[in-house]
Order: sequence, then structure tokens, then C-alpha cells
Amino acid sequence: MGKKVLIVGGVAGGASVAARVRRLDESAEIIMFEKGPHVSFSNCSLPYHLSGIVEDSEKLVLMSPDIFKSRYNIEARVQQEVIQINRDKKTITVKDLISDKTYEEGYDKLVLSPGASPIRPNLEGIDNSNVFTVRNVVDIENINSYIKQKGMKDIAVIGGGFIGVEVAENLKLANYNVTLVEFANQVMAPFDYDMAQILHKEMVDHGVELILDDGLSKISDGYITTNSGRKIDAQAVVLAIGVRPETNLAKEAGLEIGETGAIKVDSNYLTSDRDIYAVGDAIEVYHRLLQKQTRLALAGPAQKQARAAADHMYGIPNRNIGVIGSSSIHLFDLNAASTGLNARTAEQAGMMYDYVYLMPGDKVGLMPDSNPMHFKLVYEYPTGRILGAQAIGKGNVDKRIDIIATMITMNGTLEDLKDLELTYSPMLGTAKDVVNHAALVGLNLLQGRYKEVKVSQVRELVESKAFIIDAREKGEYNAGHFKNAVNIPLSEFRQRLDEIPKGQPVYIHCRSGQRSYNMVMALQNLGYENVYNISGSYLGVNLYEYFNDLVTGRERIVTEYNFK
Repeated sequence: MGKKVLIVGGVAGGASVAARVRRLDESAEIIMFEKGPHVSFSNCSLPYHLSGIVEDSEKLVLMSPDIFKSRYNIEARVQQEVIQINRDKKTITVKDLISDKTYEEGYDKLVLSPGASPIRPNLEGIDNSNVFTVRNVVDIENINSYIKQKGMKDIAVIGGGFIGVEVAENLKLANYNVTLVEFANQVMAPFDYDMAQILHKEMVDHGVELILDDGLSKISDGYITTNSGRKIDAQAVVLAIGVRPETNLAKEAGLEIGETGAIKVDSNYLTSDRDIYAVGDAIEVYHRLLQKQTRLALAGPAQKQARAAADHMYGIPNRNIGVIGSSSIHLFDLNAASTGLNARTAEQAGMMYDYVYLMPGDKVGLMPDSNPMHFKLVYEYPTGRILGAQAIGKGNVDKRIDIIATMITMNGTLEDLKDLELTYSPMLGTAKDVVNHAALVGLNLLQGRYKEVKVSQVRELVESKAFIIDAREKGEYNAGHFKNAVNIPLSEFRQRLDEIPKGQPVYIHCRSGQRSYNMVMALQNLGYENVYNISGSYLGVNLYEYFNDLVTGRERIVTEYNFK
């Protein structure tokens, strides 16, 4: 007789444990318990039902209990809530939510994969019938049917993380009036503030009202009130302000809880009980870059944890290398992805770091649909060890971030990335790929070959009337430029050196940074010592400034925005 393995919770973690155990042991008795009606569904695809991209919500369900049984001989019991772990007897107490009866089930090995539950703050109106969270298929069906049946048009989304942004996008695609409220000064915390401005512009350009630096205070009939006192029309509210790991079962059973408030596990995902494993959103994991425990609610790591836990039951060794946090999102016409540390997190951790921001083409420029790819690479100073990256554009940003994730995992440096040999086709990329390009720029900065200023510093330069050279051609300059900038095109500067002062700092930009970089290097070779390339150049600064200009009404530092 094989092992009897009980699994609490399905989806990415629990279902993956069950499948792996079956592959390792045909004689094992495997039972999954899920308190909801579905044991296996595409969690990350839930928001797409709101727009109709996933038209039929049943398609979100990946596998039914019948299929689990017929294909894999795995018993999946839905609407069965595990309410207690009896460690002394090695049993669990289960409540049948249909019959309201309870029973016990014994185990040899127990796996906890209860996930995390959406946070519902204690606010006036939070329990109203028009307030929703997104965790499972039933939740998304409830939102969709409610707003359609009631004929609602104004919907507020609270929270600017992955779920909040995706819900807002899909509701907007379904032609609702959508307001997203975020307590922080930006959406999408994995991205730095400068990169997030690109996402802000994309959202407002597509009609999402974006309210930042403000939080939810009260929910009333037909509207919400923010912390600042602002009233926003909202006939329905979707809460997406974060999740809390489901630890009640573990706590009540006396299992150790970690410093993050999630279940503590060892390198093999064993809890403090040698017969109980835990995986997924309910556990804390080791962040290899920050060298501390953290929580990471992502499907990919949950599946890896599940495999490792199942393998350990059967004596198969697992190398736990920790997590770095890699994620991606599609937002209207843009793709965005990140991995590792952003600059803000590196700063908070007290690390020595620097970064490059560039925007080469995502493919050869003369190819159809060639677009800039905004790429930010964070590296350790002075070692050049790669710490993280963010990419936003219309092209394959995920490919580039996957490369950086691989380099981080292999302890790669800028030198390693510079020499990395990648595929090339004019329709898919460039001969010097974005990641290679970023490494070269990083090495130039690391080795002191030239100096630059960041997009966040340009407003101060313009307002202080610093000497700024616009290296673009006259027509480009006339279509929009920094106020007080002097137009000296790269094609003319050698004949106009008398216009460029040597006794003060000189800041140079073009559209994307390449022409200005060439001018900086040439001027340095001609004896100029205090010249700086403006990182991001005109396009990057326009994107950085636009949203805040729009919402604050402050004076622009450009004569005209130009995003081409």
C-alpha cells in the first residue's frame, strides 16, 4: 500500500503536488480538499472574463474532479472545508459544506496549499453587496453578473497591483467608466517610479481615471470617498489592495509561523511538523538577493515548490536557490515585465547600486511595428553584478526579462551579459539586443567612460536654466523641446563648438540617447570635461513628466509633448 497524501487546497500549488505524487507513486492514495466549487482553475486569467477575452467563465476551470479521477486517479473533493489538523492522530477534520456534516480523514503526509485571501479593510460600507474581491472563478462570475444585471457603468477599483490593474483594464475594455485608486504614488510596485510613469500614461490614455497618493475611506450608495475627501461615482467597488496568507489552520495546529506572518518552511517545504508540507501563497520564502524571508504570491514559484515538496516525500533531493521575483503583465497596448530588485528596493536594502535606462528599438527600425523598448537594468556597484531589470514596450519584453532572470540566477555580471550570444532576426529584434546594449551602457558608467543624469533630474535642470543641448535635427526640435534648450544637431556640432561652453556643465539629449551619447563622447575627446548624457532623452523625459503634469496642472518643462 502506498502513501496516503492529503492536500488542502488546489490551484497551482495543491494540484501540482497531487500530479507530481501520482507520477512518482502509482499506488499512492491522493485526496485534495477545496472549500470552493473548483479545485483547478486559471487564477491569473480571472480578470479577462470581465472584458470577454475569456468569454465563458467555465473555460477558466482547468480540470474537474471527474477528470482528476479518470486521468490520474486523484480524488478531488470540492466544497469540503478542512477545519482542523489533528497532528497527534495524523488526521484532518473536514466539513462538508453541502451536507453540513463533519468527518475525519487520516494521512501519512499532509500538504497545505490554502493560498491567500484578499484583504478587506475595516471601513464603512465594506460589507455592502456591491463590494467585491477577486480570488476564484465564483468571485469573477459574481462581479460580471452583478454589474451587467444592474446595468452599472461607474466602477471603482481599489489597489494598483497586478489584480487591480488587470481588473481596471478589462472593465475599461468592456466600456465601463473605471476609476483606480492607489494609496501609493504609483501602480505596480515591482516597477520603479520612473518606469511606472509609462504605465500611468497608458492607463489614462485609455480612459482609466487614475488617483494616486490616496486611499479608500468610505463606501456609500453610488460613490466612494477617498482619504483626501474626494467623492468618486462608483456603483460597484472591486477591492484589490493585497492578500493575506491563509494561516489559520497552521496556527491552530501549532505549526511555526515565520517572521513575515506566513507559514515557516524549510528548504524542502516542510513545516515544523515532519509530516506536513506547505506550498504556495501561504508560505514565506527566501529572497536570494535581499537575503531574507519574504512572501511571493506567484503561480510559477508555487508550482516549483509543489514539485520539490512531492519529490522530498520520495527521497528525491531538491536544490532550493531562493526566489528573485519575476513577473509580467499586459496593459492595453503595452507589455511590461520585471525581475529581481528595482532601484527603490536596492536603495531600501542599503545596497550599493546604479542603473541604466535606455530605449532602443525592439526590432530593426525599418521593419513594420518597430517600437521603442524601455529598459532599466539595475546592477551592484562596483562589482557589476546584475540585480534586476524592468522592461516596457509593445514587443517581447518578457523574453528580455527572462534573460535577466537567468543571469541573476547564475550570478551574472554586466560583463557576462555583454557577451551573451542571442538570436537575431530583423522582424524579432536587433543584432545588438536590448539586454546586450544595456550591459554596454552599464559598463561605460561603471568604468567612468562618461556621465549621465537621470530622467528624474531633468526638471530641476530646466528650471535652473542649465545649459542643455538638443542634439536632434531642427525639425525634431521644432516639434517639441525642453524650454531653454539649445538646438545643436549631432550633424552640426563640430562646426559649432564655439557655442558650447567649457566652463560649466553641459547636458545633452536627443530622442532616445544614442545621438547624445555620441556627442558626449566626441566632446570628451575634444577636451570637454563636464558633459552629461541625459538618460532616457526627450522621449523618456516626456513619459516621466506627462502624468504628473496632467494631474497637478504644473508648468511643463517642454514646449510640446512628443511621444514619437
